[in-house]
Amino acid sequence: MDKIIYFFYNKDMKAIMFKHKQLLRLLITNRYPQSGKESIFQEVITGGFLKVFLIAALVFATYANGYSQVKDVFTPLPSGDIQLNGYLQNDIQNSIAHWNKGVVPYAGFVQTFKTGRQYFAQGEMWGKAVRSGCMFYRYTHDQELKKILESTVADLIATKRANGSISASEVAKQPDGPGGDLWERTYVLLGLDDYYQHVSKDPAVLKAMIDEADCTIEQIGPSPKVSILDQGWSPNHIESSTILEPVMRLYRLTGYKRYLDFANYIVKEGGAKGDNILEEAFNNLNPEKIGGVYPKAYEMLSLFEGLVEYYRVTGNDHWKQAIMNLYHNIIIKEITIIGNGGADQPYHPAVMGEAWDNTGLEQTNPNIKRMMETCTGVTWLKLCSQILRLTGDPSTVDEMEKYIYNGLIGAMKPSGDGFSYVNLLNGVKTNTHGWGGKVDGVDVTCCNLNGPMGLAYIPFMAVMNSKEGPVINLFNAATAIAFTSRNNSVKLNIVTDYPVTGQILIKVTPKKAEKFSLKLRIPSWSKSTILKLNGKAIKVQPGTYADIKRRWSRGDRIELALDMRCRLIDAPHGSNRAGDNYQALVRGPIVLARDENIDNNFNKAVSIVSKNGYVDVIPETPNLAATRIQFRVPTKQGYIHMVDYASVNSWNGKR
Repeated sequence: MDKIIYFFYNKDMKAIMFKHKQLLRLLITNRYPQSGKESIFQEVITGGFLKVFLIAALVFATYANGYSQVKDVFTPLPSGDIQLNGYLQNDIQNSIAHWNKGVVPYAGFVQTFKTGRQYFAQGEMWGKAVRSGCMFYRYTHDQELKKILESTVADLIATKRANGSISASEVAKQPDGPGGDLWERTYVLLGLDDYYQHVSKDPAVLKAMIDEADCTIEQIGPSPKVSILDQGWSPNHIESSTILEPVMRLYRLTGYKRYLDFANYIVKEGGAKGDNILEEAFNNLNPEKIGGVYPKAYEMLSLFEGLVEYYRVTGNDHWKQAIMNLYHNIIIKEITIIGNGGADQPYHPAVMGEAWDNTGLEQTNPNIKRMMETCTGVTWLKLCSQILRLTGDPSTVDEMEKYIYNGLIGAMKPSGDGFSYVNLLNGVKTNTHGWGGKVDGVDVTCCNLNGPMGLAYIPFMAVMNSKEGPVINLFNAATAIAFTSRNNSVKLNIVTDYPVTGQILIKVTPKKAEKFSLKLRIPSWSKSTILKLNGKAIKVQPGTYADIKRRWSRGDRIELALDMRCRLIDAPHGSNRAGDNYQALVRGPIVLARDENIDNNFNKAVSIVSKNGYVDVIPETPNLAATRIQFRVPTKQGYIHMVDYASVNSWNGKR
């Protein structure tokens, strides 16, 4: 017997009609003249409600993801289609085991929504912890991790308040600007969305997101509602407008026009009180001047992640230009040799090292005491990944690689259970100083929570798909399954010890022989690269993709030899002449450092011996088991030992 089930939902929802195990059609309707928040449904023939609702939710989500004017040039591989081996994989597993499945106090994070926050923005913690867990699950399919996530998501949803909000503020006190209510809701929505997208398509999770967003829309907006620019704890309230990202993601998931309307409102308001930072970026202002007295790096990057999502849907090139202007200006003005940015000198000491401050030029300024917040680095990595997807620009991978191999894994505790808050080029690392506090006895900061998210992004940027075929961005050893435009699977086996050496072998095995393009990134720093296909040399240019278009078949081999000569780089000249005489050594993507754990004279000045900007360093067995790479480096005073920056253990008061 046929069963026909009609669903009529509130406010601009869609009507979906199913006929016994077969989708007849998806009807797009106009806004229904309904009041109230409760959905209305009518089951014409009883039975099978839950099954059909689940099917409806899945089909509807798939359909709504089509609400985009702009299609990505590159896309991540499907869940489970890449496995890294060695080097970065070790860091990923270390974080999963000792942070996400280890000490994270999930119950304590949920308690914040039951009894209220102890300090501003505390409600962000749950969403950040869950986001990295969801991305790690997307990569590993770790069932123990999945159970942890299922449990904490259920616990969080159970805290929903009478008005539908999941908030650390009582209903009568909402929206709580000084408490960071909107910022916290941003991370509630992002955590739930990542769970829904990557772990479980649970209808209760989708409903919780809808209720949270609808409550926010009822409270925030044009008069007589509360202005979004009047919400927040900071001088310009930039943090509240970062809710743009989850609102746009929810729009793409549901297609509800009210979410796009709310996003239009956020963008129109400009992102910050007193400064339209979106237009300032469009007008090509230097990052340290965007946002007036508060050019807060982390929150600005978060807002522009939302602007990317907004651009995908609207296709308005004005906003793409704003995004690209900010991106290029950050590279030129802010990013340091280890791939992160932001400092407390010379322009914005009041922002405690978390503002754009011309950091790329000022990075050797000895007056700097706090710089390069891990939250900033991870969100920079994420914005770069968004721009990579949008444009296919290989410079984004250069930036991500620089941060991953230096700033990111260099900020991670050797024990895997945390990340440093700030990261001086020569200073102590800590996860106990800065915003945050103890939760159930665990030291928790925003950076402790964001660091793992940076690691979780790596597999999904390493190898990607384009409409022409596979794209290889990073060179960590891996096995991946990519696809051609005809959906022919292509196994890629990347064999290498990179970045210990620059020798990389890629075995290409399509399921069926087919003509397609394989894009292989040639790093901008690799000035003398050797690329061979089945033994025959191919000319390449640094800073581009080698686009190899041919008929591929089993047994095809790519050999890549990158230029791993050690480069000597003079310090940029900022505002303080005392920082002018420093030099740095970089080999491949790796920044080298003198390690106080093996060199008592680590802070004694030396003169590096170089020729034409290169230094003949000699690989040697590391003194310490935890050191990844070590070299003997020639100086006029004799040889010194240097290691990769990330291996230097400067925790517990060490520099």
